[in-house]
Amino acid sequence: MNNAGIIRRADAIDFTEKDWDDVLNINLKTVFFFSQAAARQDMKQGTGGKIINVASMLSFQGGIRVPSYTASKSGVMGITRLMANEWAKHGINANAIAPGYMATNNTAPIRADEARNRSIQERIPADRWGTPEDLAGPVVFLASQASNYVNGHTLAVDGGWLAR
Repeated sequence: MNNAGIIRRADAIDFTEKDWDDVLNINLKTVFFFSQAAARQDMKQGTGGKIINVASMLSFQGGIRVPSYTASKSGVMGITRLMANEWAKHGINANAIAPGYMATNNTAPIRADEARNRSIQERIPADRWGTPEDLAGPVVFLASQASNYVNGHTLAVDGGWLAR
């Protein structure tokens, strides 16, 4: 389970190279190399395995004021597909979950802005922000034998946000 993620917010026109590199290094580079290390061990043992990466609903959308986060999480979805294509023959399933708006430290500034918070919550059919506990069931499914024929998929866990 790769749950790497940081976020930096600024208009794309003002975004710095340092913020870009910091986010891509954590959100994409570490996910790739941690997955690679796990896959090497799974291949060495000959046991197969399950890799679950954390993407984002911004893997499917452009976002606002988060250029490197959007790029990195779109990249997570892409490399998850690549891993599935290359490692399936070794019995390794690579999938991702794409959380929607979650009540975490990363979203605290948005939730503190009453107007922005309200506009987000009004669009979520579940009418609430997600919690980390909402991710448990999808992760258990993807880690279990019940998902043995699911490979290269990014599962949205977003309260219905992408359905709108």
